[in-house]
Amino acid sequence: IPEENKIIGYTTRNSGGVPENFKNYFVIEFDKPFTYKGTFADKKLEEGNLEQKADHTGAIIGFSTRKGEIVHARIASSFINFEQAAQNLKELGNDSFEQLAQKGNDAWNNVLGKIEVEGGNLDQYRTFYSCLYRSLLFPRKFYEFTADGQPIHYSPYNGQVLPGYMYTDTGFWDTFRCLFPFLNLMYPSVNKEIQEGLINTYKESGFFPEWASPGHRGCMIGNNSASVLVDAYMKGVKVDDVKTLYEGLIHGTENVHPEVSSTGRLGYQYYNKLGYVPYDVKINENTARTLEYAYDDWCIYQLAKALNRPKKEIELFAKRAMNYRNVFDKESKLMRGRNENGQFQSPFSPLKWGDAFTEGNSWHYSWSVFHDPQGLIDLMGGKKMFITMLDSVFAVPPVFDDSYYGQVIHEIREMTVMNMGNYAHGNQPIQHMIYLYNYAGQPWKAQYWLRQVMDRMYTPGPDGYCGDEDNGQTSAWYVFSALGFYPVCPGTDEYVIGAPLFKKATLHFENGNNLVIDAQNNSKENLYIESLRVNGQESTRNYLKHADLLQGGTIEFKMGSHPNLNRGINDDDAPYSFSKMK
Repeated sequence: IPEENKIIGYTTRNSGGVPENFKNYFVIEFDKPFTYKGTFADKKLEEGNLEQKADHTGAIIGFSTRKGEIVHARIASSFINFEQAAQNLKELGNDSFEQLAQKGNDAWNNVLGKIEVEGGNLDQYRTFYSCLYRSLLFPRKFYEFTADGQPIHYSPYNGQVLPGYMYTDTGFWDTFRCLFPFLNLMYPSVNKEIQEGLINTYKESGFFPEWASPGHRGCMIGNNSASVLVDAYMKGVKVDDVKTLYEGLIHGTENVHPEVSSTGRLGYQYYNKLGYVPYDVKINENTARTLEYAYDDWCIYQLAKALNRPKKEIELFAKRAMNYRNVFDKESKLMRGRNENGQFQSPFSPLKWGDAFTEGNSWHYSWSVFHDPQGLIDLMGGKKMFITMLDSVFAVPPVFDDSYYGQVIHEIREMTVMNMGNYAHGNQPIQHMIYLYNYAGQPWKAQYWLRQVMDRMYTPGPDGYCGDEDNGQTSAWYVFSALGFYPVCPGTDEYVIGAPLFKKATLHFENGNNLVIDAQNNSKENLYIESLRVNGQESTRNYLKHADLLQGGTIEFKMGSHPNLNRGINDDDAPYSFSKMK
């Protein structure tokens, strides 16, 4: 207790992911002097003692107050030092509690007001804006400002205080799918800071993060920082140091973090040599890794092309992007574990959760060919069989094999409770699957099932989510889907069309343009797209372009109660697939 009306302190309590010198400093200033001062160390109280250091400490203060008098405490924290905490406290200025509360209210209204929806019911509004709110909670700022307004951060990777941006508390295995594409569309200035922070992470640790909390954490799989970085770059959210960006991406394809196996690429030696991570080399979730590495390689291929890298380099990643084919089993028409000798793992249960896959089974993960649905269609035997396989996800009852885990994990229980066959929307791997109907000429099935998911699996109540929120991914899925489109393949400039939930939505972009999504005859019954006009021009395409959206204008959906079996059925109407580009 250094002054009459102040308490300062720090805590080192944490759950990992921090260097040895981690401290969270705080300062609390009161608007009334203390009449009582005491501290305790562990369980021993010492009146009059103004400083303690122990495993568990605290300060106790008292005031002389009139009945009903309010004492205000102004609080700030810092990961740098006490002086920086005091500097951060200045952000509050001289505002009163009520003024600060109003500023917080105004700030959220401004952020949430970037999208205005109309023509729904109260529960739909509550669900939509709750999802939008939750989409914007992560990742969290981990940087602070100096007295002259420059960003500075304590590095959770090397324990130094360094200039520049830093964000944390996000897992890319979840959020690459649509949370980061959503930021690129609606809040690119924020994602520019996040991207610069990712460059700092690589400079400070030698790796891009895959799961940051606040430093590298051993959680989940994949090398999906490639998706997050490349999607931003391809959509114009570009970091200043592109050379380091590309260098870091290449480094991640040939290394794994020495202490955190989920950072970099576990099994890269096998993957780069064989074209897949084998099932029998004691690397868990191997088939899931193969599928995600192949997509991540396609992302690197996209950036290599954009940067005019050497032809040999571009061709290498183009080849690796097709590695998903190496774990496709023609017999079951599903993805399957494959041994180092080339033979498929046996016996094979498509309903077995975990093992070769991550928090899901083969029915969930077989669709993880984000960059090449046409290639997957070809592997499965054509559009008709592909549609049959998509339909089967809903037709197969919600049965499961939990032998790998030895118990019913919550993701399994959530799938069974929601009772939509083996469609497990409560976890991320399958969340793009419904949109794949658009690639095979039956977009009306996507429109039907998307409305089913929005109506049945999201509510404004306390049980309003059907599974893991996971840093905003499950919320961002709803926001995109309610608007009527979704980024199936981050790294492309396309959004795959679903069907809007509201009669009208207005998007206010940072560039000053506004986009109106108009579906005036939308209703619970009218959930199918009869026709689509983009700025007055009729379109049969099952996708929208990023640049076209940012130009603003109007997208008009004419909705009906029956599927239009003649719209979006031609090959040219299908969204991007890598196989079609080659």
